[in-house]
Amino acid sequence: MTPTQNARRAHHWRHDLIELAALFTAVVVADTVAKSIAKGPDGPYLLVFSAIALVATAAFHTWWARRHSHAPPADDPGGSGGSPLPPAVVPGADPTPVGDTAGTALWRMRTTVRDTPGSLAALCTVLARHGVDILTLQTHPLADGTVDEFLLRAPAGLQTATLTRAVAAAGGTDTWTERADAHDLVDTPTRVLGLATRTALDAAELPLALRQLLGRCTIHSVPPLSLTGRPTGEHAPVEGVLEDTVMRLRDPGGGTIVVERPYLPFTPTEFARARALVELDARLGPRVPRSRDVLTLPEGNEITVRRADQRDLPAARAMHDRCSARTLGLRYHGPVGDADRYLDHLLSPRYGRTLAVQTASGRVVALGHLLWDGDETEVALLVEDDWQRRGIGSELLGRLVALAEEAGCDSVYAVTQSSNTGMVAAMRALNLPLDYQIEEGTLVITARLTGRPATSGTAGRETALPHDTAPVPQTAPRAATPARPAPGAGPGRAPH
Repeated sequence: MTPTQNARRAHHWRHDLIELAALFTAVVVADTVAKSIAKGPDGPYLLVFSAIALVATAAFHTWWARRHSHAPPADDPGGSGGSPLPPAVVPGADPTPVGDTAGTALWRMRTTVRDTPGSLAALCTVLARHGVDILTLQTHPLADGTVDEFLLRAPAGLQTATLTRAVAAAGGTDTWTERADAHDLVDTPTRVLGLATRTALDAAELPLALRQLLGRCTIHSVPPLSLTGRPTGEHAPVEGVLEDTVMRLRDPGGGTIVVERPYLPFTPTEFARARALVELDARLGPRVPRSRDVLTLPEGNEITVRRADQRDLPAARAMHDRCSARTLGLRYHGPVGDADRYLDHLLSPRYGRTLAVQTASGRVVALGHLLWDGDETEVALLVEDDWQRRGIGSELLGRLVALAEEAGCDSVYAVTQSSNTGMVAAMRALNLPLDYQIEEGTLVITARLTGRPATSGTAGRETALPHDTAPVPQTAPRAATPARPAPGAGPGRAPH
């Protein structure tokens, strides 16, 4: 006989003893009441009061038993002891059956709950009532609560407003939702490690890594001095600054990285992750991938296309000296004498990516720039006069567009003059949907990258360029157009 069986037997005898005592007490009370009714004048009143007391006692016993009972409810046939899910908290909205898998959609949801026991459980219960499956969960502790970020698989017919009202009824505040895709199914540690690896391999990846880490946001790299040598007034401390929807981090190359997300405040957890990526970039120093592609020109000469950065500044300045005033004027759309001061800005990996074309003797004869411009991306080219009309510009443009696609950009734009038919032909040769805007002789061509077919930008080693290429395009910096600000509108920006 085990101790458990002993305990059950002892409990059984105690229970019988209590029942016998209660029965004896009831008999005594009943006998006393019967004698009082039969012999006393107040017998009927005493009988009524006894009945009332009996009903009150029975009601109290029922209430107490329901409140403290641990038995499984009637609709819990499995006897698990858990209470059934509460009814839907949204008035007038029918909860979606949990087993309905006719169609689902992925959502990202962020809401703030009180940092108290049971607050997250109430939120999860409401989501379950609407057939929502929680795939991942991140918590961002705050001083006065906790921000919970979910990746959800919800029924396709569930409306955003219904989901938001349900979360609010469960105690969630400042709820934000947006559609997600299969890329969001990667867990957060794996995604952060992947972004850190990309940043370690290429300094130009830092702005892109920050954007993928923090979601839809605008990133500006502000240098400490403008192109005219004046201070920009942006100096972030070493530890950075977090101001609700604005994050300022010290740029390892000098200046400040400003991250803005007006629709959703940053959390301290996101700030710490972003700062860790910036510190990794600072420790590794300048770096670009060492890949090189050797191409063959129509006349048989070989050129090398490679990534370039600020270490190529002397070679780029030498190329400027060999370019004509017309070529520089078409490229920079401004005073030719100011062209050299833009090079340090354009070659910096913080503002984008640069491709250089190098001859067999090591001389740089062309530069192609892919420039991060807030939420947009610009492409710009400069080819030395003696090397124009050989297909170099078209090759660089295709490779820059391929880099933009790899970076996840939705579109790229080029700014040139309306008379530059070579640039128009090169953009049309990409086989992409194009939008045109023109004002006072300045032409802005925007190419949408969705569904883009393979281009010459993927050319491998020892590739021959076509003989019938269009004249090499020379892009100009942005000018005032209805959709974009004038050149240099932002702090520390150079004409592109």
